Amino acid sequence: MTITQLKYVLAVAEHQNFTKAAEKTFVTQPTLSMQIQKLEDELDILIFDRGKKPIELTEVGKKLVQQARNIVNESERIQDIVDQQKGYIGGEFKLGVIPTVMPTLLPMFLNNFIKKYPKVKLKIEELHTEAIIERLNDGHLDAAIAATPLENENIKERVLYYEPFVGYIPSNHRLHDQKKIDVTDLDIDDMLLLEDGHCFRDGIINLCKTSRSYEDDHFQLESGSFETLVKLSNEGLGMTLLPYLHTLDIKENEASNLRHFNEPTPAREVSLIYHKSELKMQIIDALRTTIAGIVKGAIAFQNVKIISPVTSSK
Repeated sequence: MTITQLKYVLAVAEHQNFTKAAEKTFVTQPTLSMQIQKLEDELDILIFDRGKKPIELTEVGKKLVQQARNIVNESERIQDIVDQQKGYIGGEFKLGVIPTVMPTLLPMFLNNFIKKYPKVKLKIEELHTEAIIERLNDGHLDAAIAATPLENENIKERVLYYEPFVGYIPSNHRLHDQKKIDVTDLDIDDMLLLEDGHCFRDGIINLCKTSRSYEDDHFQLESGSFETLVKLSNEGLGMTLLPYLHTLDIKENEASNLRHFNEPTPAREVSLIYHKSELKMQIIDALRTTIAGIVKGAIAFQNVKIISPVTSSK
């Protein structure tokens, strides 16, 4: 049994296809099939049910894959230990970012990080929180940036920053004439929300629950982006809440519709998260230092007192 054979098994288990697995592991399909067959012969079991399409794991194959993933992760830790001892910060690093953070945070730190750590090959993917957790557990992501706390025993969280919520209130709205707003002013009936699946949406719903009664059928309009929510709000369809960093790029003629909260300000906690196996910690530390330093300057000048972070319902 070899680590390479186990990696081939994991690839087939993921793609449920020998040809695709071979492409992803950069070997020919016959080579991959032969190595898996050798492993099955050695263990005297069938790992895959080849009679089904797509290919499926046998019952013993499912148990073997779980253990194989642990073994492959631990084998990679050896190289990780060597890299850390040498002070080497480089190699491929797969990072997931939730959609409500990606467009504002990425431009702030990415160029700086690439210049400072040119040997790191970042692969960045926009994913919802549920997909991020799944991929961290499967080893398909090295780390991610997400709203926390997640309360997942397999995931470690390191806070990057606390991002205040800001109201976007059009001129025809009942709250527009207020210089600042309170959480108790919020009404889910006239709130425009992100579509289901966004943790920012869940945070707002939980925030509204603290001040008023709430029923699922109260809100009227949902969208997949903050830009659309702002446009809908401009059409008089309601107010919305935006994460603070998103307001930094808002159009000049729309800035007059922004309303900050009276203290303590509701906010979300944004963290760098990673699997408890703690692989590639030198890159994770470099990312955290870079991001936290840049964002701290953008948010700290507000000098506001933050409410305990608003959590999602998921």
